[in-house]
Amino acid sequence: MAAGRWLTDLRGLLIVIPWALSLVLMDLTLSLLLPISYLFPNWVYNASSFIAFSVWRWIQCIFEVFNGGKITMSGDVLPEGESAIVISNHVSWTDFYMIQALAIRAGMLGRCRWFAKIELRWVPLLGWGIWAMGMPMVSRKWTKDKKELDRVFAGITVRKWPTWLISFSEATRYTPKKAEAARVWCKENDRPMPKHLLYPRTKGFVTTVQHLRKAKHVVAVYDMTIAYQHKHKFLEAPTIWESLSWPDLSGKRGYRFHVDVKRIPLVDLPETDAELAKWLETRWMKKGEFLEGKREEWSKS
Repeated sequence: MAAGRWLTDLRGLLIVIPWALSLVLMDLTLSLLLPISYLFPNWVYNASSFIAFSVWRWIQCIFEVFNGGKITMSGDVLPEGESAIVISNHVSWTDFYMIQALAIRAGMLGRCRWFAKIELRWVPLLGWGIWAMGMPMVSRKWTKDKKELDRVFAGITVRKWPTWLISFSEATRYTPKKAEAARVWCKENDRPMPKHLLYPRTKGFVTTVQHLRKAKHVVAVYDMTIAYQHKHKFLEAPTIWESLSWPDLSGKRGYRFHVDVKRIPLVDLPETDAELAKWLETRWMKKGEFLEGKREEWSKS
């Protein structure tokens, strides 16, 4: 048993080390591009998107091809090359594999951007690379300060960068302990509690939608729902190391991976902040029903 685990870890190292070295090289290259971004922002954005595509596609290949992670999909077919606001539930670090699988099919893998804390600007390589890529870097007050909002979204609203702007609306990973705390909060505040999810944090979503209405090329919200099962344990995902080192994840390891996506045109969303918050709450209730249906489906097979 111990020998088998040792061989699995060794296999993982042999697979991951070349990718990790490419990640360091990517961060170094992007860091060198950072000063140039002030003079040629569009060129640097496109170059960084190409670099990111190569590294992210590689790790997706490790997960799906080398390690046999089979991702099933349902929902709407996403238009190729379309810019969108992406929202998702958050279960595990491995959620990004599910989102990237859809991004690859839509030709937007290199254009994926995630919110990052502004303090990362001062972290060599990693932070500088994120900065050069045009990731929206936010401070604690970003949803309240108009000047801050203009800075955060300038690449999308002013320069019209093609983007999937991705956020986890629950702001933290789902765990039974956090779900119980959310259930208490919902009861105290007369809010519905979605199944298999945490109650969404609406402020960031509302702010993002209202600001990106200015970007005419951002035309939709993609609502993604991620589900896992390990043998008979619903919403149990592999650890990041397991996802990178274990072979036959969807075979003898017994994992199931699924992502559902709904495309909602931005023009169909309500106008006011209060209505948008209610809209997100309603989406989360529907996501919970979808997850319950998936749990029942998987429990029978």
